[in-house]
Amino acid sequence: MVNDPVHPVLEALAGVHVVQTSSTAERVADAVREQVVEGRLTPGVRLPEQAFCDALAVSRNTLREAFSQLVAERILVRAQHRGVFVATPDVADVRDVYRARRLVEPEAVRHGVHALDPVGGKALRAAVDEGRAAAAAGDWTGVADANQHFHRAVVGLAGSTRLDAWMALLLAEMRLIFHRIGAVEDFHAPYLERNATVADLVEQGRLDAAAAELDAYLADAETRIVAALDD
Repeated sequence: MVNDPVHPVLEALAGVHVVQTSSTAERVADAVREQVVEGRLTPGVRLPEQAFCDALAVSRNTLREAFSQLVAERILVRAQHRGVFVATPDVADVRDVYRARRLVEPEAVRHGVHALDPVGGKALRAAVDEGRAAAAAGDWTGVADANQHFHRAVVGLAGSTRLDAWMALLLAEMRLIFHRIGAVEDFHAPYLERNATVADLVEQGRLDAAAAELDAYLADAETRIVAALDD
């Protein structure tokens, strides 16, 4: 059990209180997805049904409904006669995710209802500060977490609960992509200050410049990830 990658996740999920309602499966899906977003569930890990049912105190039917939702979101995959596994994104997935991100994130900066709101700027700045503090401590997993929080804050500038929910799905896929390329420090280090540049431009009200910087940043990230996966 000590070397079981699922064990810490089950312990975390055991602390999640899921009320049995018509939306129980959705809440279970949210809880499992968050374990992916936070980097605790990694590509290729098998998710044992009974252990997850016990941890979340839900029925097997409820868990299967939640797993089916996550399979539809491309976060999990179901292998016949083998069970359910965390997805392993490929190059096509990377290109599709970044195509979607480049359509949404720069426009959230350029036209978001909270783009000129000090509260929106503070969320970006908090994520930048979080990343710098983690880097100073040599905590590169923390840097990756802060980067996720930064991009969540970017989409939050749009002021759309629908886009916030959409971004949660993409961040889960992004975490799986980052796990595939490894070398967390090498990948994330250059983007610490690029995040800071975007935050600076937003705080200065230079939204077109911030959006252009973010678009270039995302294009560069896609190129680097695809090259890493093709190696």
